[in-house]
Amino acid sequence: MTSVSRRMTAEADARRVVISAIFGTLATQAIGAATRLDLAERIGDTDAGAAELAAACGLPAEQLTRLLRTMASLGLCAERASGRFVLTEAGALLRRDHPASLLDFVKLMTHKVFQRNWLNVDDSLRTGLPAFDAEHGQPVYNYMSGRPELAALFHAAMSRRTRPPETAEAISAAYDFSRFGTVTDVGGGDGTLLAALLARHPQLSGTVFETEAGVARARETIAASGLADRCRAVAGDFFTEVPEGADLYFIKNVVLNWNDEPAVTILRRCRAAMPGHGRLLIVEPVLPDLANVDTLNHAAVENPYLTDLHMLVTLGGRERTGAEYTALLARAGLRVTAITPLAAEINASLIDAVPDTDVPV
Repeated sequence: MTSVSRRMTAEADARRVVISAIFGTLATQAIGAATRLDLAERIGDTDAGAAELAAACGLPAEQLTRLLRTMASLGLCAERASGRFVLTEAGALLRRDHPASLLDFVKLMTHKVFQRNWLNVDDSLRTGLPAFDAEHGQPVYNYMSGRPELAALFHAAMSRRTRPPETAEAISAAYDFSRFGTVTDVGGGDGTLLAALLARHPQLSGTVFETEAGVARARETIAASGLADRCRAVAGDFFTEVPEGADLYFIKNVVLNWNDEPAVTILRRCRAAMPGHGRLLIVEPVLPDLANVDTLNHAAVENPYLTDLHMLVTLGGRERTGAEYTALLARAGLRVTAITPLAAEINASLIDAVPDTDVPV
């Protein structure tokens, strides 16, 4: 290969990186449209014709065919014969009945309420404040509290995204729960993950600590899991106080929702509630020390830097490196003893911390 050919190949590869990244937003909108039309459900287990799918969707066949071919180009379906489509393994994840369904997560992430924030990412970069608040006049959780359907979609999406049984299995394999008798899940959502952990560790009794709305869902989960004798749901505000006395305090995907000052407040409340022998286990993504394509775990499902920016524009939160977590926890009177990456598909690490006895509560 000549030097000119090498240069042209390198330039073509560079252009592909930029253009593929830019076209990502177009793919997002196409997939969102497909989920709102329930295309995966309509295609089902066999091949389906564009004309019949269009009739079911109430759209012209020509336009739906264009969407279906776009989905095929993204690897979500395949055109086996002209105008006839079958789901791929990836496309099947957009069905409701798939055990690993991502339908709710896709619907949430492509919802116009959340997509619109990205149009104002420049403002968030300038101010460090969430674009969501400026766009909608209130923080995201307040906004959802007045919109039950959106809140239900959010909680369903988060549960599906984290895949509680698989996550509980991965956490249990990487962490010794046999030392503990009681665990409090701070900001534990609907209690699905704690229920999965309790099912694996029969010596544990648990508390889901959540808002009033979260507690209502958690009590349903606890009852459905047959854990009423070992688990309870308690309502409260983790900026004010956390239930006292548990051997282990467990937080998953909570600290990243907040910038440093509110995050330290939450961690201080946990520290104040902990007995001397207590521990805190945080389960969240941990960013590499250096940001470049070579440092990323390419088996991971999500790009952590895109989710970090999503935290900024939506919540004003952030993802952190191991050193940043260590410094954050130190401000709250906690000392990190270990940071253990979980399997790439879980997209998280375990941050194990103990009370720092040299720091007053």
